[in-house]
Amino acid sequence: MTIPDFQSIMLPFLKSVGDKREYKHSDTIQNLGEHFQLNANELRELLPSGRQAIFTNRVGWTRTYLMKAGLIEYTRRGYCKITDIGLEVLRESPDFINIGYLKRFSGFVAFHSNKLNEGQNLEGKNESEQRTPEENLEYSYLKLREELIQELLLRLKIGTPGFFEKVVVELLVKMGYGGSIVDAGKAIGRSGDGGIDGIIKEDRLGLDVIYIQAKRWDGVVGRPEIQKFVGALQGNRARKGVFITTSDFTKEAREYVTHIDNKVVLLDGEQVASFMIDFNLGVTTVAIYEEKRIDSDFFLEE
Repeated sequence: MTIPDFQSIMLPFLKSVGDKREYKHSDTIQNLGEHFQLNANELRELLPSGRQAIFTNRVGWTRTYLMKAGLIEYTRRGYCKITDIGLEVLRESPDFINIGYLKRFSGFVAFHSNKLNEGQNLEGKNESEQRTPEENLEYSYLKLREELIQELLLRLKIGTPGFFEKVVVELLVKMGYGGSIVDAGKAIGRSGDGGIDGIIKEDRLGLDVIYIQAKRWDGVVGRPEIQKFVGALQGNRARKGVFITTSDFTKEAREYVTHIDNKVVLLDGEQVASFMIDFNLGVTTVAIYEEKRIDSDFFLEE
């Protein structure tokens, strides 16, 4: 089953605590997981950041929204229970509870008026409202990153071959290969020799070397080109190689390198651009946002 959006969790959550008992947060997550018939993989599926399970995050925000509307209350650390207002809502037997429904409660209106989602329909069908604020932040970041990757890739494709070689040199050095920029620059960019554009140190001491093929390509790189590169490696008794391109590789090319003795890494254009972002090459930081949470231990009474 698909993991429900956090608005779809609201009514089942309220019903799950509808007997006036105090419920531990972890128990409500387990109970709701069973209600929605989620399997173990779905319960473990993580947010893009990898820091928290998606379902746990959505249940947490559901709890926050219901609390802000006054339908539940926090009784002590890690526990909640339904309020008289929440019981009244259940007696009304609503077909659903969503953001539009919660706007009838003044406490929630004051809370929600500070959100960026104002002006959306009461049914809450907008995709951004189906996600938690934390999810929206992460997915917005991923969207910005994808746009930056495509812009970097375009710049690499329209640049000169010499510029692309310069990018490869600086990127590999930033990733810890090649020793210094001077050493790497001497190794990369020489005239091709049987499918090899250069040789670079695997570490600063030069205990092993990596053979490089770095080319701007308009179309996808197929298996024949990779076979040519592997043949050049074997001719030089080399064990490791990296084939770098601004385009992509065919499925056959990727499968081929998994069945050979040489260790060959295929690095496509989007991966190059992604590494450029990760290692701060050709990009600059515009803003940094720190996400912070309550330190529960700080508020523990002695």
